[in-house]
Amino acid sequence: MTISYWVIRIIFLVVLVLPSTGLSEDIDSDTVLKKIVKKIDELYRSKSSYSEMEMTISTPHWERTLTMNVWTEGMEKTFIRILSPAKEKGIATLRIGNEMWNYLPKTNKVIKIPPSMMVGSWMGSDFTNDDLVKEYSLVEDYIFKLTTVEDADEKLLYVKLVPKEGLAIVWGHIIIAVRKSDYMPVWEQYFDERGNLIRLINFKDVKLFDDREIPTIMELIPQHKEGHKTIIRYINIEFDRKIDKDIFSLRNLRTRK
Repeated sequence: MTISYWVIRIIFLVVLVLPSTGLSEDIDSDTVLKKIVKKIDELYRSKSSYSEMEMTISTPHWERTLTMNVWTEGMEKTFIRILSPAKEKGIATLRIGNEMWNYLPKTNKVIKIPPSMMVGSWMGSDFTNDDLVKEYSLVEDYIFKLTTVEDADEKLLYVKLVPKEGLAIVWGHIIIAVRKSDYMPVWEQYFDERGNLIRLINFKDVKLFDDREIPTIMELIPQHKEGHKTIIRYINIEFDRKIDKDIFSLRNLRTRK
């Protein structure tokens, strides 16, 4: 899964919150379990969106915060423009389907990201270029079931998702913890095919935007890099906003505004 799946679903996608269901429902039923997974799947999605956000990247040696504006159209198009700090101001990223381009204002060049660079870091964060491009559906591309974990919280449900055979998905399985009260995600754990925990994403600070509740803070902690983490913080989000088609163009990458 992927600002995509994460930035992606963190940076690039927006919310569609489904009505919560009462705990009187049979959680083990396929219908209710699918409803839980669908809510998670669509948490940061909408037909279109505009958002203002911060991304803080922390390592043992340095920390920096980027501010950016992000436009999305469905699951296919994303445009990001960095506003600060001054060193990165004007850098822009365009994603259309499985293709991605970066604009570097210092050299005034647009660079298409080749497959060999897709595993590289995006803007020095713990997200990769591949996270911005690869987009999967939890409901359609994974087999899911309720599970349990060590030190389980009685207020949470735990869902295990395993990718269906034949799909080029990097994760061996995912475990997601959601609140029983409204199925809002609390954390997600990503494991490789050998069962090793690779990264953890925490969801925090639920707020209301346009009558929709979402966690406004997402904290990605890679498990193989001690002292590293990336935090995405939504400052403002507008859902289903009308967006000029020219936003998602190579020409717009060079526009410094």
